[in-house]
Amino acid sequence: MPSAQLLPDVRSAVAADIDHLATIWFDGWHEAHAHLMPAALTRVRTFASFRERICAALPTVRVIGPAGDPLGLCLVRHDELYQMFVSPLARGTGAAAALIADAERRLAESGVDVAWLACAIGNDRAARFYGKAGWRNAGVMLNRVETAAGEFAVDVWRFEKRLHDMEKRADE
Repeated sequence: MPSAQLLPDVRSAVAADIDHLATIWFDGWHEAHAHLMPAALTRVRTFASFRERICAALPTVRVIGPAGDPLGLCLVRHDELYQMFVSPLARGTGAAAALIADAERRLAESGVDVAWLACAIGNDRAARFYGKAGWRNAGVMLNRVETAAGEFAVDVWRFEKRLHDMEKRADE
């Protein structure tokens, strides 16, 4: 298991990362979400669907770990921390904290004051992590999930974090 001291910095994803990232995302989504989501949504969350999404988003995907063998991924979209998954091998190493800090920095640098993320209702491990990272559960919201099979509307916890204070601290 990698130690926090041995983890490399967060970096941009490269083509050699695609299959590993798709595996991390697929496995992580099914572990944390499949039992919480509608069966129809779970059926369309195939490995191929996650691989397609990684390929489409590759220029904006940030990862931690060596090229070709990343340990986690993070995507931001507009004012949203859109996706974040870490391999079970990297849990407890600081990888997730590094990824979320990188995402918060990128969001703040793009002018976002209050960032948000959607967390599956019942994904208590993720909710605890977000809380420890300073995110606040702002309540339940309806999230529209796009898939190749169409849109799914699911209730999720909406977490928010004010980022303008981060920029002030970075300037000091």
